[in-house]
Amino acid sequence: MLHGSSYQTAKKMPKFLSFLFLGLILTTSCTEKTDSSDTLSDSTDPIELQNRIDQLELDNSLKDSVINESLLFFNEIQTNLEAIGIRRKEIQNLTSNPEFSPSDKTWVLEQIRQINFMREDNAAKMKQLSAEMKKNQFQIKELETMIASLMKDIEWKDEQINLLQDELEQLDSEYSKLFDAYQEKAIQVDQLKSKINTVYYAYGSSKELSANGVITTKNGFIGIGRKIKLKEEINDDYFTKINALEKKVINLDGEHPHFVTVHPSGSYTLSSTNGRTKLTITDASEFWKISKYLVIVVD
Repeated sequence: MLHGSSYQTAKKMPKFLSFLFLGLILTTSCTEKTDSSDTLSDSTDPIELQNRIDQLELDNSLKDSVINESLLFFNEIQTNLEAIGIRRKEIQNLTSNPEFSPSDKTWVLEQIRQINFMREDNAAKMKQLSAEMKKNQFQIKELETMIASLMKDIEWKDEQINLLQDELEQLDSEYSKLFDAYQEKAIQVDQLKSKINTVYYAYGSSKELSANGVITTKNGFIGIGRKIKLKEEINDDYFTKINALEKKVINLDGEHPHFVTVHPSGSYTLSSTNGRTKLTITDASEFWKISKYLVIVVD
């Protein structure tokens, strides 16, 4: 007859293990009856008879305890195996998505950690179950069949997880290559942006700028109509390099600034005080669109 706790345990188990469990209970019950009748027929000493009955009851109690504990382990291991299967499918679905991202990778690593934890838990439970069987020296065929079946399930799941880990390693390698390529492109884009936004400026008296290979001057008649223009081969070393998007204010030592290079008048303002001039660029893209060089002559 099924005990209440054994019946409840059997209800929670997968069908295959439930059938084995019912066979296990029936076999154990029949064995109990056979052993009891044999003992009664073979023994005539009442004291010896009672001792044998007590020993049988103790053995049967131990068997029930081992069976119930084993079934509890089976349920826990099966639950772990089902959870491992679900996580494996979720990982495969996510990693096959073309939009797989670094945050998804973090999630996958966490799922792998949980899967490995459940695998270790299964191994520990199987080891404990085998040790319990050996300690009590029980030879219950149905229970051994259930253990063998469960071991096959565990081995199959382990094979699936190992394949998944191989796939993830390959994916990680491909992802790393893509990430490296992306980083290289990003660096190239940054360098290009930096180059595009790099501009140069120089200022000083006409004499200083001419002496340093920045401008050339052509005097007019008795100083009238003097022309100042950039040299064809300009001396870049004399210029200060800046980022057009970052540098919006340039302070100049001197007054009465005169632009040698062309910059739209609506893109900047000038203010002079105490022998210094402040150039404020109000529209960088407009200011630098004609020339990447700024040259100012000051007195």
